[in-house]
This record gives sequence, C-alpha cells and structure tokens, in this order.
Amino acid sequence: MKHKRNMVVWLGAIGALCMNLEIAAAQSSSVSGMYVFPKGKQTREQQQQDEGQCHSAAVEMTGFNPSAPQNPPPQSQGAPAGSGARGALRGAAGGGILGAARGRQQGQQQQAAQQQAAQQQQQAQRQEYQRAFTACIEARGYSVK
Repeated sequence: MKHKRNMVVWLGAIGALCMNLEIAAAQSSSVSGMYVFPKGKQTREQQQQDEGQCHSAAVEMTGFNPSAPQNPPPQSQGAPAGSGARGALRGAAGGGILGAARGRQQGQQQQAAQQQAAQQQQQAQRQEYQRAFTACIEARGYSVK
C-alpha cells in the first residue's frame, strides 16, 4: 500500500514537472527572444499568432529584426591606407619604424571605435524593437519579461 502511494506521488510530481517544462519551452521559444506569459486564458496557438503579429509590427516600426542574422561591423586590415606611410615620412629623420608603428596603432584604435559604435547602434535598435514588441503584446493581454 505504501509503495503504491509513493508511486502515485512520484507520478504526480513528474507530470507537474513535465507540464511546467512544456510551458517554459513554449514561452522561451518566442520570436522576439523575450519571455511572454498569457495573463488570461489565451491558448498556445493564440499566443503564437499574437507574438507573430507583434513581431511583424515591431520590425516594421523599428526596422530591426532580432531573428535575422546581424551584420558584423566592417573589419579593416590594420591601419588606414597611407597612414603608415605618412607616419614613416614624418618620422624618417628620427626613424621610420616608429612612424609606421604609430600609424598602425591609430588604425587599430579607429577600428575598435567603429566596432564599438556599431555595437551601440545595434543595442539601441534592439531596445527600440523590444519596446515596440512589449507595447503590442501587453495590449493583447500578455506579460513580458
């Protein structure tokens, strides 16, 4: 008798765990990359439809699509054209090697600054998309985290 009761308790716990995992999996696979939870009695199919419509609206409003591959910032090959030569000419009297090294360092700094600016722009676009998506999906009776 005790063995059957333990089995029933375990089966109930496993069933509850599976149901929670299914809900979490359904909600974490959102097109937006955000967690969306129904506040009412929306079905999974209704939630997917609402998320798809809000995703499309947010992409249209912001021009940013989080599910599309992001373009990496352009990579330059070392220093900008001519910077090493200019530095070498400037430093010819005192040593051309120092001028070329300085030109390469400036080129690397410029490349790092361009990459950082591109990342900041992409982050700002993502935030705008998330604001638009959140406004749309909350208006349809969902909570977004």
